[in-house]
Amino acid sequence: MGLKGIRKKKWFGVVTNMYVLVLTVFVVWMVFFDTNSLLIHWELKKQINNLEKQKEFLHEEIDRDKKIIEKLSDPEELEKFAREQYYLKKKNEEIYLIEYEDSVKTKEDE
Repeated sequence: MGLKGIRKKKWFGVVTNMYVLVLTVFVVWMVFFDTNSLLIHWELKKQINNLEKQKEFLHEEIDRDKKIIEKLSDPEELEKFAREQYYLKKKNEEIYLIEYEDSVKTKEDE
């Protein structure tokens, strides 16, 4: 079955049809080589999804920060925050920091 035998096959006539060849070249070009190829679209879609996730996270952070700012507008809450976070104190006042150690013994301690 040489070249003449292959030319007589029905699929050979379909594959060598000019329209099929042009369409195949066009599809391959659009998928792989074009500046707006399918591969680039997939990469851009991934970037868009990542940016949307980041945007959602940042909106949550903004909402959380707004709640903290609103809470700190109260002088008592502001004083409480300053004492807890920055260990600030009033004049003539002493602060004692108590640190607790884990009461669970590991095998290395025994």
